[in-house]
Amino acid sequence: MNTTIVIPTYNEAENIELLIRQILELHPDFNIIVVDDNSPDGTGKIADILAEKDTRISVIHRLKKLGLGPAYVEGFKKALADGADLIFEMDADFSHNPLYLQHFIEASKSADLVIGSRYVNGVRVEGWRFRRLLMSKLANMYVSYITAEPLWDFTAGFRCYRRHVLERLDLNGVESDGYAFQIEMAHLAFQHGFKVVEIPITFRERVNGISKISGNVIWEAFWLTLKYHAPFRVMLKRLSYLFKDYNQFVEDQSNSNQYGRHWVIIEDQNNSNQSGYRLVIAPSSPNTKTQDVSKTKK
Repeated sequence: MNTTIVIPTYNEAENIELLIRQILELHPDFNIIVVDDNSPDGTGKIADILAEKDTRISVIHRLKKLGLGPAYVEGFKKALADGADLIFEMDADFSHNPLYLQHFIEASKSADLVIGSRYVNGVRVEGWRFRRLLMSKLANMYVSYITAEPLWDFTAGFRCYRRHVLERLDLNGVESDGYAFQIEMAHLAFQHGFKVVEIPITFRERVNGISKISGNVIWEAFWLTLKYHAPFRVMLKRLSYLFKDYNQFVEDQSNSNQYGRHWVIIEDQNNSNQSGYRLVIAPSSPNTKTQDVSKTKK
């Protein structure tokens, strides 16, 4: 299966070479597309040098910093043109551990869109101040309540799309520039009835470089979410879940005809052995039977 990872960059010179090396050591058959926004620190030049030595690496140069959303769209279009079957998106700063890539591949066998979630089955974020963690969690709750769509982590940026998802979505019509892109793409996936899966990952704050988030990015996400609001009667009904288990909301919404089936990936500790692991797809409701989708890795 042709698999491509799209990595947008801006001032990631300290990270990009090591990240690409780790990815290709773990998955020699992967291809990588770096989309660089004319980084002042020379990230694009480093990527060019790597691409000259390795045909699995390609680089898209943009004239200036044009936003995260357009960078991913440009990378997705190239991946599709190159014949990719699975298209990943991930950050260049090691917030997303390449070791999780295999988990995504397993989950994608039974899903259209796989999202690496910080908030499903608990909270797994390292290196953030409490204020930032609280803002992120509240932001995802806000999106979930306004759109009434069953997802724990709308703003997660570690994802895997099957080819037909990106072919079906109107990439030219994507509006968002910043991190609202993640909200928009998840919303579009639900609206088209695709099966969305969340797998738990641990998100680690970057070691090198600085965060790109800004006030404009936050406001864009806020207003975009309002644009995608559910019918008001649905939003009012959704408020009742404030005092219930969120799992019940996810299960109720997933069973409705309006949304694609939502699943959560869990690691089955009871069936693990010293040489590997087994992934189990579990419906969001704990009362529904789980489905084994992968054999124990040797």
